[in-house]
Formats: sequence, structure tokens, C-alpha cells
Amino acid sequence: MKGLLKAGQNVVQKHLGFFILAVVLFWLKTYTGYLVEFNLGIENAMQKFLLLINPISSAIFFFGLALFAKGKRAYIWTIVLNFFLSFVLYANIVYYRFFNDFITMPTLTQTKNFGDLGGSIWELLKPYDPLYFIDTIILTVLVAAKFIKPEPVRMARKKVQLVLVSAIALLVINIGLAETDRPQLLTRTFDRNYLVKYLGTYNYVIYDAIQSMRISAQKASADSSDMGDVLNYKDANYAKPNPAYFGKAKGMNVIYIHLESFQNFMINYKLKGEEVTPYLNSFTKDKNTLYFDNFFHQTGQGKTSDAEFMLENSIYGLPQGSVFTTNGNNTFQAAPAILGQKGYTSAVFHGNYKTFWNRDETYKSFGYDKFFDASHYQMKDEDVVNYGLKDKPFFEESLPMLKTLKEPFYTKFITLSNHFPYPIDDAEASIGPDDTGDGSVDRYFQTARYLDESVKSFMDQLKASGLYDRSVIVMYGDHYGISENHNDAMAKVLNKEAITPYDNAQLQRVPFMVHVPGMKGGVKHEYGGQIDVLPTLLHLLGIDTKEYVQFGTDLLSKDHQQVVPFRNGSFVSPKVTAINGKYFDAKTGEPVKKNKEIQKEQEFAENSLQLSDKVVYGDLLRFYTPRDFKPVDRSKYDYNNRDENKNKAKTEDQTKQEEAPAADQKQEQN
Repeated sequence: MKGLLKAGQNVVQKHLGFFILAVVLFWLKTYTGYLVEFNLGIENAMQKFLLLINPISSAIFFFGLALFAKGKRAYIWTIVLNFFLSFVLYANIVYYRFFNDFITMPTLTQTKNFGDLGGSIWELLKPYDPLYFIDTIILTVLVAAKFIKPEPVRMARKKVQLVLVSAIALLVINIGLAETDRPQLLTRTFDRNYLVKYLGTYNYVIYDAIQSMRISAQKASADSSDMGDVLNYKDANYAKPNPAYFGKAKGMNVIYIHLESFQNFMINYKLKGEEVTPYLNSFTKDKNTLYFDNFFHQTGQGKTSDAEFMLENSIYGLPQGSVFTTNGNNTFQAAPAILGQKGYTSAVFHGNYKTFWNRDETYKSFGYDKFFDASHYQMKDEDVVNYGLKDKPFFEESLPMLKTLKEPFYTKFITLSNHFPYPIDDAEASIGPDDTGDGSVDRYFQTARYLDESVKSFMDQLKASGLYDRSVIVMYGDHYGISENHNDAMAKVLNKEAITPYDNAQLQRVPFMVHVPGMKGGVKHEYGGQIDVLPTLLHLLGIDTKEYVQFGTDLLSKDHQQVVPFRNGSFVSPKVTAINGKYFDAKTGEPVKKNKEIQKEQEFAENSLQLSDKVVYGDLLRFYTPRDFKPVDRSKYDYNNRDENKNKAKTEDQTKQEEAPAADQKQEQN
């Protein structure tokens, strides 16, 4: 035994031996992390093999760089590189647990969001997480405890070069094998799961960095000629207004209510025999409400901000990051600007601070007149949870501010309470949790009920004020509430044996309800998504969208396009559900073969996403101005709440005045 230990000690005291030990430990740790943490959809032996080998080339290449150093420094460099790569892996693991996605370079610019995650972070951590740094710890202990004494030499340069060439050769082989299983992997895919499955986390990060730099260059090189294909798309896909609905809401106020993380399966859902959202259920049946039951969210990494972006612009979010944070200063022709130039006052109400999702900058590009962020609310400790102000005090404090706006107005109220990990006090929970055993899923029903009660209270206040009868009220879900990571619990919720990929696609439905006083309502079964909201609303307000670059169409139009693309390139339609190159009957979920009609829908989905990305990345709307529209001047908008500073100063003065008598009294007693 001592002989084996001594032999092992002698091996790792050589640069190549320590290097091999580092590579093997890192490879085993990474592969185990893939299996435990990521749901990558491994389907065949080739994909299993690629997942097994893809960490090796990264480990060999990066640790090989340390071999250029001499003596102990080579070991230290190896440990530092090991820690850095381990951190990259672990950061993606934690991010994936929440977003079911991987970090991209644009998301790294969203640092203002990280500080607001609060309790969500703790929900994402696991007791075994330190094991993701176990190899770093082992290597550090071996060196720090002087179990090994590195040779004070530098490894021959040719040997180091051979190591690096071997790493590159392995990567080329990896990519070649991946291309045989997934042709055009690096040029066509919209899905980061594929990149990680075939290439690994570390190669994906490098690929993503290169893509991000390429995207930055696109804006600099774009010119007006790039608008040709976009304008052709606009003209070819324009859907004429339905005369039965066009102008039905002309001159009315617009009130958007953002139903955070609210999925459509909750409508009419009963938990242990009790309706979870009785008010929203009744709202779908209101005689003046149009309820679309085949309406899907189409968000990507930007989640809530993607939903906002699509609703305001009828342009898709990006495949990486959020438009709000990467392209918020672009030229847009958004709803606030369109309506603002027709006499509307626009405002957003949100119980979080204005910098979250870079809203204070992006809203300027949209042309929002006012932004009532957290600085306008009392933000009492007992009223703040998760990402900001609880929904009930949020609506109560918002109404007086809403009444200050000149009518007609265009407004949006962004709720927060129904957000992962769905925390709620027992005193505020008017319905019990589910009993799936998954805490966040079980609490989801309680926070959804709280949201339902909050909306009802706000509607009652609007009715009492008279605003309800002269306003279009639009309610929409922004994105899923329960991700694929909770499929086992969702299977129990929906009384299914398991949640299939087809089931998951169907679960991306979110509510979309439009209430117009005096208009006949009803349930609409047309397929649509968030990209279709703006043209639908503008036509209801009597504004034709023909001149505007929009990638959605009026849901009420006979010409409405019912193919609903998802951000990863999959899509749904009345006939087919397409998921990562596989096709299912839209009604039964049974697999179907690709035909000409499906191919046509696939091409439409891909073309729409590609052209939309072209508009955003190139900032192409700066080269096109619709008739009777003036480009937004960002310098005219300022969302700094100067009253907040006055209130702070006033509070400080009051505190001093209140403390002064007490101080005098104390001095008198002394």
C-alpha cells in the first residue's frame, strides 16, 4: 500500500502527472453534473457518447495552458483554472435550476437583477453543491499540504504544444460527430440545450462569446438596404382588421394587467374541489370579455421583459439575453409612442426599482411618459416580498397615481407576488397548498389565489372610480410558472403518468383576456401568442397597423396567421406541435410525419424569428419611419422621482424634530 502511495506521489510530482490527475477529476465531476442537473434530452448512443467526452477537450486545453509555467507555478495555474471552470459550471447549474436554460454573455450584463433575487437563490442551492468544487479542493490540499513537491522545471514546449493540439483535435472530432447527429448544429439551432448536449458547457461558453461579439458588429455594419426583406415580410403577412371589431374601443383608456408567471391551466382549475382563481375564471366568462384559450407565451431568456417587449412592439425577444438589457437604446415604434402621438398619456406601474431589466432606459425608447417604480410606493417591510411590493398594496397604492393621469391613457400594471419560489405568509394564504411534495409547485396555487384576490380588489376600485366603464382592460400571463424541472410534480397536478414534450408545449399556454365595454365577448379558439397582442389592440382602438413593422397579426382578423413560433424554433399551430424537429398531432399528441404543410409552417416560424432578430441586432427601425409617426426622442423622458428625495429630506427633518425633545429631556434628567 505504501509502495502504491509512493508511486502515485512520484507521478503527480511530475507536471504531466498532475495535469492528468486534474483532467480526470474535472472530467468526472463535470460529467456527473451533466447527468444530475441538466435535462438535455439524450436520445441515442451517439448523444450519450458525446455527453461523456465533451468535457475532456476543454479540460485538456485549459489545463494545458498551465504547463507553460515553471515548477510550482504550473500547479497553481492549474488550480486557478480548475476553480474558474468549476465556477462556470456551477453558475450554469444554479441558473438552469431556475430558468431551465444556460447563461449567455448578454445575461452577464444583467447584474442589477442578481441583487433582487432574494429568497430565490436559497431555494436553488443544494446541500451537495460543494462537491462541484471537490476537485479544486483535492488539488489545493495536495499542493498546500506538500504531499507533492513539484519539480522546479518547465515542461518541454513541444510537449505542451502537443497537449494543446490534442485538445483541438478532440474538439474537432467532437464537432464532427455532433454534426452527423445534428447537421448544421452551429449555424441553425435556436436551442442552447443542443449546444451543451453536443459540445459541453465550456465549449458552449466560448461559442456564445463569439456569437455575442458577432452580434455587436451587426449593428455597426447594418444599413437601410437590410430593411428590404423585413418590409417584404411586413407587406406579405399583414392581416386586415375585422370590421366587426375594428374601432370598438376607439378613444378608450387601456389598462394592461400583467399576471406574473400565470399559466392557463389554472383557469377553472380546482384544488381539492375548490376553485383556485374564482375571479379570473369569472372574468373569462364576462359578456364583454374576449378570452383566447389557445394563447401561448413566446419568451426566451428575457422572461418577463421578453413578454413586455413583444406586447409593446410585436417583435420577438432574442435567442440570447434580453432586448431590454442588450438593445434597450434601439429605435422602436412601440405602443406608448404610437398612442402618445394620438393623444394618449402612457405610464407603467411596478413595485420594483426602475433599473430592474434596465427598464428605466428601455422605456425611454418605447416612449413611456411616466414610470411609477418602487420609489413611488411606501415599500413597507411587511409589504415587500420576493422581487418587490406585494400585489394587494401595489394595486391599492397605484390607483391614486392612475387617477392623476390625463385621459385617455395607456397603462401597464406589473404584478410580482406570483413569482418563483412562490413565498406567502400563512395569514395571506386563503387556500391551502397542494401536496405534490414539491414546495414551489405546492405554494404556486396559494400565490395564484393571492394574485386573483388582488386583481378582483383592483377591478372593484376601478368600477367605483368609473374608470372600468371607459377602459379596455387586457390581462395576460407573461411566461410559465412551473418549469420542466418540476415535471414530476406537474404530472400529479394534472393527473398524468408523466409530462411528455408534447404536454410541456401545451403547458406554455397563458391567459389572454380583453375586456371592452359594450363589445360582445366570448371564448376564441384561434391560436396566437404575445407577438399578436399589439396589432389586435391597435385594431380595436381603430388604428390600422399596415404601416408598422410587426411580426404578429390581429387575432380577430380572418387573415390571422395561426403558427405560433417559440423562441427556440419549435412552434405550435391548430394542426401540429413541433418540438426540436419532432412533430405531434396538435389535438392528440400522437407523432406525425413531416409533410409539405408542416415544412411550410416550419419555414414560416424560422423566417419570422430570423427577420425579427435581424431588426433588433441591426437596429433596423432607425432606417424606416411609418407614415404619420415621429421617431421617439429619448432625451424627452426622465423617470427620476425627485419627490422621493424631497420626501427623504422631509422625513429626516421630521426625525430630527421628533428626536430633539427626547434628547433635551434626557439631558435634563442627567
